[in-house]
Amino acid sequence: MADVTNPRVRSAVSTVVPVLRQYANEVDASARFPVENLKALRETGLLGLLVPVAQGGLGADLADLVEVSQVLAAECLSTAMIWAMHCQQVDLVVRHAQPRLQKHLLPRIARGEVYLASVTTEPGKGGHLLTGDAPVQADGEWLRLDRQAPVVTGGTHSDGFLVTMRASPEAQPNELTLVYADREQLDPQVQGGWDALGMRGTASIRMRLTGSVPAWQIVGEPGGFRTVAIESLAPVGHIAWAACWLGAARGAFAALINLVRSPDRPGSIDVRSDLVTERLARIRVDLELVSGYLHSVRNEVLTHRRNGRTLDTPATQIHLNTLKVVAAERCFSAIDRLVQLAGLSLGYRRDSTIPLERCFRDLRSASLNYANDRLLTASGALAVLDRGVQLAGLPRLGSPD
Repeated sequence: MADVTNPRVRSAVSTVVPVLRQYANEVDASARFPVENLKALRETGLLGLLVPVAQGGLGADLADLVEVSQVLAAECLSTAMIWAMHCQQVDLVVRHAQPRLQKHLLPRIARGEVYLASVTTEPGKGGHLLTGDAPVQADGEWLRLDRQAPVVTGGTHSDGFLVTMRASPEAQPNELTLVYADREQLDPQVQGGWDALGMRGTASIRMRLTGSVPAWQIVGEPGGFRTVAIESLAPVGHIAWAACWLGAARGAFAALINLVRSPDRPGSIDVRSDLVTERLARIRVDLELVSGYLHSVRNEVLTHRRNGRTLDTPATQIHLNTLKVVAAERCFSAIDRLVQLAGLSLGYRRDSTIPLERCFRDLRSASLNYANDRLLTASGALAVLDRGVQLAGLPRLGSPD
């Protein structure tokens, strides 16, 4: 965590890492939510990483989110993704909620009292982010919700939900409103479990949420979820996911490197072999490419935010989509190569000294978590609009900047 300068963040992460390491295998084997890990995240203040200092949080930014995500993911990718997606929701509240909601919610998040879950999936549309079916019903100063969601990560343990709803019964499917609801304001019904190939600790269950919330708990403008998604939810999500996937693959690679450098290295891995060194090099290439692109796109988003510029441009949207696709593909490629290099006993067994098998299953989900195909289709359409071919980290062709 050389790039994390906040001593409170560094101390919190140092406290949490041993807990994640202790419970990672058990969480995966039993496909249970990592309650001990979430408790540690609450107690150390890491749930408030992105909450401003004025509201009691750690006051960190996306640079810290990227670094901390990698460290946590090297120990338990399920926990890292749970935490990163919570931070994604916190960013929405910090940047788009009304002052009354911020005052109500942000100090509680900073104290570790509120873990946030996202509700954007819906039957019939899957994970398509910018459309919806279930309408919010206005009843005076109250909003009534009745929402089915096939996937709610951490839904059984969340203290609050950010829910996309069609803005009204008359609204078009792309006119969405984002609503915050405390758990106590809802009747959260679990309608299905989570027994998956990988990411088994995320408890990404099917739920139905019904209840009423005051109208001041809208995040962003009524019907204006697209702006919230473009400026916060999508960029922070893609950046945080990529950091988590990179951290998991990087951690596995580091563990293997340390093993082959130790007296206990397996005889099947001969570092003097050209085949072995070539495979090590290709794994490193995958990690280097993801890291370089991740930090380039992270810096682009930070620069836009600091200068008050929108992220709603073809080039920036292409860069964010590309980051997610590249990270999903290259991190899985890296772990696939690691399993091949480590062999049957070290790379494929569940009781191996290095959890390559668990990491392989976890990273297989990366291309499915908001499907790469959908993002590539969107980027192809956006490419026609970006006549300057503004590549990440570079100015437009012909630009003097």
